[in-house]
Amino acid sequence: MAGTANLNLGDKSVDFATTQGSEGEKAILIKPFRQATGYVALDPGFVNTASCESSITFINGEEGVLHYRGYPIADLVENTSFLEVAHLLIEGHLPTQEEYEGFKNSITYHTLLHENLKRLFELVPTDAHPMSVLSAAVSALATFYQDSLDPMNEDQVRLSIHRLIGKLPTIAAFHYKRSRGQAYIYPDNRLDYAANFMKMMFGFHTEPYEVDEEVARILDQLLILHADHEQNCSTTAVRVVGSSQANLYASVTSGICALSGPLHGGANQAVLEMLQTIHDDGGDVQKFVELARDKTSGFRLMGFGHRVYKAYDPRAHFLQQKVEVVLRKLKVNDPLLNIARKLEEVALSDSYFKDRNLYPNVDFYSGIIYRALGIPVNMFTVMFALGRLPGWIAQWKENLEKGYPICRPRQIYTGETMRKVIPMSER
Repeated sequence: MAGTANLNLGDKSVDFATTQGSEGEKAILIKPFRQATGYVALDPGFVNTASCESSITFINGEEGVLHYRGYPIADLVENTSFLEVAHLLIEGHLPTQEEYEGFKNSITYHTLLHENLKRLFELVPTDAHPMSVLSAAVSALATFYQDSLDPMNEDQVRLSIHRLIGKLPTIAAFHYKRSRGQAYIYPDNRLDYAANFMKMMFGFHTEPYEVDEEVARILDQLLILHADHEQNCSTTAVRVVGSSQANLYASVTSGICALSGPLHGGANQAVLEMLQTIHDDGGDVQKFVELARDKTSGFRLMGFGHRVYKAYDPRAHFLQQKVEVVLRKLKVNDPLLNIARKLEEVALSDSYFKDRNLYPNVDFYSGIIYRALGIPVNMFTVMFALGRLPGWIAQWKENLEKGYPICRPRQIYTGETMRKVIPMSER
């Protein structure tokens, strides 16, 4: 629904067009703002600025709603696979059986890495952070696959998309194997996406690796939960870099780098470290709850609340149920789970948490599941990246297809005014 918004600025009155999204979100079109008024809008961090119109993901934080292309996240998690959701995000619709087989087969065909790229894992320190290795390897893909770098060529874009989705798990698993001094396990094209990743991570040449189908399915669902989340920091980075018509590998590398920051992708790792701290201190949950209440203590309860959600994170509902399944199937008795349960009980019943909308979020349980699977803590953010890849690709692709201009925010300059250079001998 289009309309107008009126701005009175001194003795000037200016009308601006308004627009409304399909879910009722309202916006003022401020592109002509500077030309009409001489002013720019100052919005540090872009927290109240819509940088684009998008048909990919809808979030209603007040009601705890997350939809991909109109489908509720709970419906997708229960009734589709990660590759189906990847197709949905990137191509705009859930695939038919024929489309799915073609999409899956192409991605499976591209799971192998160029043999020379393996040297990258041998050149970096074995204790290098996996996110740094992931970003380096994805950037390096552009040097090995120069036949698919043109972002304006539809066939090349499709090839780059399938290569990236196919190769990212292999990159992650190969660095893990290298860091453990173990032989690489090559992709097994007989397995589904998540099961193949688990075999590359935890298999050995000396014995067969049996993938637990239920556990592999839960890992697949975890990837779905992380597949997209609207215009967050890393997605914005991908869009900004892509707006220069940088190739997909360069653009996704920027997303990986943004995700590596502790304020973005490191939350599930921080949750596990917090639970370990509570455990090592004796497991007194109430003590740490009181510390969290005390603003002078410097202690924060990680995994509670969300920048967007002011209700229960819809992704956390699913994980709350599945964490028990994983621990039981893998015969893991994790004392950190008991601490997590106690913290959740407090958070859902204590007015301090409820009044501040501090509900458990997706990171609260995902770290425990990854830990149970045997994934090291420093790889938790890599798992986030594996899930988020289709969303980054979809957002990059949409930005180009809509023909948005290169991103170039304005600023308010607060430095020195005009001054003259004094010769060095006189300074």
